[in-house]
Amino acid sequence: MILSHSAVWSNYCPSVRSNHMMRSFTCRSNSGDRASYASRCMPLSSWNARRELGVRSQRHVSVYASPAGERMDVFVEEEESSQLEVPSLKVFPGQAQPLGVSEVESGTNFAIFSQNATAVTLCLFPQKREKQNIDDQGMITISLDPLVNKTGDIWHICVEDLLRHDILYGYRVDGPHDWHKGHRFDIENILIDPYAKLIEGRRVFGDTNNKMSTFFGTYDFDSLPFDWGEDYKAPGIPEKDLVIYEMNVRAFTADKSSGLDPSICGSYLGVIEKIPHLVELGINAVELLPVFEFDEMEFQRRPNPRDHLINTWGYSTINFFAPMSRYASNGGGPLNASREFKEMVKAFHNVGIEVILDVVYNHTNEADDEYPYTTSFRGIDNKVYYMVDLNNKAQLLNHSGCGNTLNCNHPVVMELILDSLRHWALHYHVDGFRFDLASVLCRGTDGSPLNAPPLIREIAKDTILSRCKIIAEPWDCGGLYLVGRFPNWDRWAEWNGMYRDDVRRFIKGDCGVKGRFATMIAGSADLYKVNKRKPYHSINFVIAHDGFTLYDLVSYNNKHNDANGEGGNDGCNDNFSWNCGFEGETSDMNVKALRSRQMKNYHLALMISQGTPMMLMGDEYGHTRHGNNNSYGHDTALNHFQWGQLESKKDDHFRFFSEMIKFRQSHHVFRRENFLGKNDVTWHEDNWDNHESKFIAFTLHDETGGDVYVAFNAHDYFVEAIIPTPPQGRQWYRVVDTNLVSPGDIVPEGVPGSREMYNIAPYSSILLEAKL
Repeated sequence: MILSHSAVWSNYCPSVRSNHMMRSFTCRSNSGDRASYASRCMPLSSWNARRELGVRSQRHVSVYASPAGERMDVFVEEEESSQLEVPSLKVFPGQAQPLGVSEVESGTNFAIFSQNATAVTLCLFPQKREKQNIDDQGMITISLDPLVNKTGDIWHICVEDLLRHDILYGYRVDGPHDWHKGHRFDIENILIDPYAKLIEGRRVFGDTNNKMSTFFGTYDFDSLPFDWGEDYKAPGIPEKDLVIYEMNVRAFTADKSSGLDPSICGSYLGVIEKIPHLVELGINAVELLPVFEFDEMEFQRRPNPRDHLINTWGYSTINFFAPMSRYASNGGGPLNASREFKEMVKAFHNVGIEVILDVVYNHTNEADDEYPYTTSFRGIDNKVYYMVDLNNKAQLLNHSGCGNTLNCNHPVVMELILDSLRHWALHYHVDGFRFDLASVLCRGTDGSPLNAPPLIREIAKDTILSRCKIIAEPWDCGGLYLVGRFPNWDRWAEWNGMYRDDVRRFIKGDCGVKGRFATMIAGSADLYKVNKRKPYHSINFVIAHDGFTLYDLVSYNNKHNDANGEGGNDGCNDNFSWNCGFEGETSDMNVKALRSRQMKNYHLALMISQGTPMMLMGDEYGHTRHGNNNSYGHDTALNHFQWGQLESKKDDHFRFFSEMIKFRQSHHVFRRENFLGKNDVTWHEDNWDNHESKFIAFTLHDETGGDVYVAFNAHDYFVEAIIPTPPQGRQWYRVVDTNLVSPGDIVPEGVPGSREMYNIAPYSSILLEAKL
C-alpha cells in the first residue's frame, strides 16, 4: 500500500512541502502483509530529517505499534534531489502511568489524559533550542493508535533512543467539533502537556521581539539531583510564629537601583543576593507571587486597550508544574530556572525563612471563548478541564473574572492539582501554598458551591502536604465569599479580608467600628473560634499586592488606574483609604508627618494582633504606585522595589517596621496558640456603645508579669489616657509612641518612667511594657 505525500507528510509536517521533497512511503508488517497494518503505519514525518542534496537512498525504520506488539518496517524512497537520514527509532505502545514524560526500561514514555479526544499526535523537536521561535521544521510526529496507545482515557506511547534532554514536545489533539457540547478541539494547535515539568518559551522576560513565542514541554533526565546539603533542613516554623512578607520575584530586584549584575536582576538568583535585607527586616516567611510558568506578553498578542501591558504579577498560569523559566538568570531557560529556584529555596531555608507559593488553580491563561489563547487544557479536553454552562451553549463559566474557571473538583483535575502541589513540596521543598480565589476550589463541576469540596478535603488530609501551610483567599469573582466559613478540616488558614477592612476603617478615623477593630486584633474569634481552629488561621493583613500600597492607603482617597487601559474600571472601589488632607504627593510637612504616623499606626496594629501577620514588599520604606490599586501589568518602577528609597528611609520608617516585627517575635503575648481568655486581656473601656468613640486601650497579660499595654487614638484631638497599675514590682516602659520622631517612635528596650496618665496625640498609638 502506498501512503501519499498529501495524506501523510503534508498533514504532519507542512513546513517541508516542496517539489524537491516528494516522497512515497511503503509500510509492511514482518508477516509480509503490506496492507494489514497500513492504516497504523507511522508517517515518515515521524522521523527527524536532515536533507542532503544529490543522493538517492532507501532507509529502514523499526516501529513496534501493532496490537500484538509486532515489529513494523517503514521504507523510504526519495528522489535524487535529496536524501532523508532517518534515525533508527523504535516505538512501543507505552504505559498509562505516570502522566507526563518518564523514563522506563524501554525508552521515554509519554502519557496524556483526554477523555473526549478521537486522535492524538505526539510532536517532538529533537534539537537544542537555539532560536526563540520554533516552527514545524524538523518536527517529529507520531500518531497514537487508540487501539494500541490508549488505556481508559489516557493516551500513551514509548519512544526508544530519544535524547535524555534538549527535546521539546507537545501534542496535537482532535475530537468532536461540537461547540455546544463543550468541546474546543483544533488539530492545528500544538499543545503543552499538563504534566510537563519544564516549559520552554521565550528566554528573556518582556522580550517584545518575541512576544508571539510559542511554549513547549521539555525534560531533562541527565542532570544530577540537586544538592540540598548535608546539614540542610527546612525551618519548620510554627504557624503562630510566622511573619509573612508578600513579594514578587522579578519586581524585587529588577530595578537598576538593586545594584546587581544585570544578568541576575529580576531572577531567582537576584532574590538570593537580597536575602540579607529580609533578615534585617525580621520576617521569617516569604509568600511569592505566582512562579508557575506564565506568559507575561499575553496582553500583546492582539490589538486591545491593554496591549501596552506586561503581566508582572503572573496570575495567568500556563502549566502547574514548571517554574517560571524567565526568572532564570541571564536568559538561562527552564533547566536553569528549576535549579536556581531550588538554590533560592535553599538560601531562604539556611537563614530560617520559609517559602510559601501563591498558586493559581482557579483559572488558566487560556482566557475566554471570545478571545481564546489556546496553549494546553482547552485543546486537550475543554469539557473536562473547565466549567462550562451546558444550558447556555456550553459557554465557559467565569467565576475567576479572567474568562475561564478550572473544573477543580472533577476527579481528573483534582488529581492534577494534588500532583502539582506534591511536586512543589517534594522536589522544590516549598513550605506552603496560598490559593488564589480559593472559593473556586469549593465549587462543583456545574459551578455550584459545595459544603465539603473533595479537593479542599484532600489537600487538608494529604500525607505529603501535611507539613505544608495551606492558606485560602476565601472568595472568588462569582460572589462566593467564605471568610470565616471556608471549609477547613481544622487545617486551612484564610486571608482575613474582614480584618483588613475593619482595621483600615478604625485607624483612619471612621465612627462605629471600634468594637470590630477590637475583635479583629484579638484574633477574630467570631470567625475562627470554631472546632479546633486557632487564631493563627487568620492571616491578618492591611495591605496585599492587589490594592493600595501602605503609602498610597494614606495618600489617596480614590484609585488612579488610567495607565491600565481599562478606563479606570478595574481595581477595587472600596479601599477604605484616607489621603490625610491632600490627594497624592505634597510638600506640606504636616500632611507628610500625619501620613508617616498613620503608616506606623497600621503596622503597630498588625504586629500586636493575634493571628498571623502579612505585609507587602516595599511597605517597609513606603513604596508608592501613585494611586494605582491594580498594577498587575506594569514592569516598571510602579511595581519594582526601589532600593534607593529604602536607603533613604533606613533610619526612620524602615527602622520602625523592623523593630516592631522583632518586638512581636520576642513577645509571646502577641503569638498565642489559643484565643484570648478573660485572664489574657483587660479592655480599659466603658464606652463600647458610643458610636463616636475612636479611642481604645487594653493590656495583654503575661503569666510572668511582662504585661503589654497598647492604646490607639483615631480622634483628631489629644486623649488623656489613664494608665493601669503595672504588675507588682514592675514599672511601665514606653516602647512605642508613633507621634514621636525617630528614634523616639520605637525604643525596643523601653524608656522608663511610670505615670498614671498619658496624653496620646491625635492619630497616634502607644505601646508600654511592664519591666522589672
